Amino acid sequence: MTGGYGTVDILQGCSISVNKGQVAVIVGPNGAGKSTAMKALFGMLKLRAGQVKLNGEDISGLSPQDRVAKGMAFVPQTSNIFTSMTVEENLEMGAFLRRDAIQSTMDQIYELFPALKNKRHQPAGELSGGQRQQVAVGRALMTQPKVLMLDEPTAGVSPIVMDELFDRIIEVSRTGISILMVEQNARQALNIADKGYVLVQGANRYTDTGEALLADPDVRKTFLGG
Repeated sequence: MTGGYGTVDILQGCSISVNKGQVAVIVGPNGAGKSTAMKALFGMLKLRAGQVKLNGEDISGLSPQDRVAKGMAFVPQTSNIFTSMTVEENLEMGAFLRRDAIQSTMDQIYELFPALKNKRHQPAGELSGGQRQQVAVGRALMTQPKVLMLDEPTAGVSPIVMDELFDRIIEVSRTGISILMVEQNARQALNIADKGYVLVQGANRYTDTGEALLADPDVRKTFLGG
């Protein structure tokens, strides 16, 4: 993918893919184009070159809403919940494109995030940072996506909450949903990644399994603090 804002290309020919039921993680320094890559994949940024494919189908010309209908879900880093709505109303909003019964999906989300079930009638804005992220992920899962894209899901949460969120992300991937995630906590994220991408200035610098990247001395020294 090549593209950016105005006449400036942030993405310089980067390639990213994730297979069914896998966790793929994008890491790299600030300004590397990680979040821009996610926006491009979701259709929020027009590409100047390259294409986006889902299950082999070219969806490059589709709007974000049409990509949701095709099976893509995106959780942005900020402003990702409706704070004045209850937890349950937030989840219901996630099912806006569906025409079937949604209760069984909601039950699965409450099973995944038990704390949300107890607070389902509470305004989402009253929840802790970690619980808000659970609401955001839960709402995305209500669309029954094939690919779940998460931009900095653990930003601003405690290490304990981060570990718990990563555990839940692994659980979701085991149901066959592909997870593509941008994460600042590179070491922890690569630890759960089937595939890892290190972006630098909008281009792929390293691509390998999470395990191999964690073991690579150059990656460790430059991006993981030694």
